[in-house]
Amino acid sequence: MEAPIKHIPNLHPKFFWEFRFDEIDWNGAYKMVIGRIVERGSQDEIDEIVRFYGREKVIKAIRNEIYFLPNYAIEDALKFFPELKKEEMYCYLNRKDKPYDWI
Repeated sequence: MEAPIKHIPNLHPKFFWEFRFDEIDWNGAYKMVIGRIVERGSQDEIDEIVRFYGREKVIKAIRNEIYFLPNYAIEDALKFFPELKKEEMYCYLNRKDKPYDWI
C-alpha cells in the first residue's frame, strides 16, 4: 500500500528556514505561512498561497488574523490584494510605531 500523497504548497523551503519543512502542518499553520509569504515572497509565491488556500482565506487572514507585519509588508499586501484597506488590517491597526495621543 502506498503512502498517501501529501498536498503541500509549491513554496521553497528557504521561506521556512527555522522549521522542518517536511513536518509543517500547512493547514494548521496557515497564518504563519501566509504572513511569511506576504513578508518575504514575490508575486509567484503570493499566487501559490492563493492557489493553495483560496483568495478569500488569504485575504481574511491578512485582514483579521495576522497580528504583525512590518510596514513594507503591509504595503506589499495592499499591492498584491487591492481589495484590502490598511485601515481594516489588524496588523496595521496594531503597529507599535503608530503615534499615540497621551491625554
